[in-house]
Amino acid sequence: MASTRTRQSADQRREAVLEAALLEFAERGLHGASADEIARRAGISQPYLFRLFGTKKELYVASVERCWAEMLALFERASEGLSGQAALKEMGSAYHELLADRTMLRAQLQAYAACDDAEVRRAVRRGFGEIMAHVERVSGAPPAEITRWFAMGMLLNVAAAMDLQHAREPWARRLLEGTEN
Repeated sequence: MASTRTRQSADQRREAVLEAALLEFAERGLHGASADEIARRAGISQPYLFRLFGTKKELYVASVERCWAEMLALFERASEGLSGQAALKEMGSAYHELLADRTMLRAQLQAYAACDDAEVRRAVRRGFGEIMAHVERVSGAPPAEITRWFAMGMLLNVAAAMDLQHAREPWARRLLEGTEN
């Protein structure tokens, strides 16, 4: 009897590993994540995981790069055909929606936390820099405005991490009122 299971290509397995790694690293960070758990989630053996990526840190850096690439692609789609304030507004709205995905939010926060490692720091800087270059290019905004736009994004990260949209405290509602434009 022939097997009905379709064999995945190396690229498909690599994608499955990156997807599993993003989930595991978002939950547990670089040092707390388990290579065994990532392999299990991806449906492969741990030795095969290391054949694909070499080390857990190499896999972590690849997942960080993927996270930043997905955010850049989101901003590119949101700003397509737009410029100036319209581009900033649409990218901001798209980012606000992205924050509903706790995995992407936590992956980003874990990446910042792992910046003590030089390789991780380089990947985070490179990804953030590519996003900043895109925002500058499509918005044409001056540096101070770009800084304020990114600062608002960081505030949104913190608010989303604390789940302030569901908080009852008056200070949380007041803080979020200032992010609604």
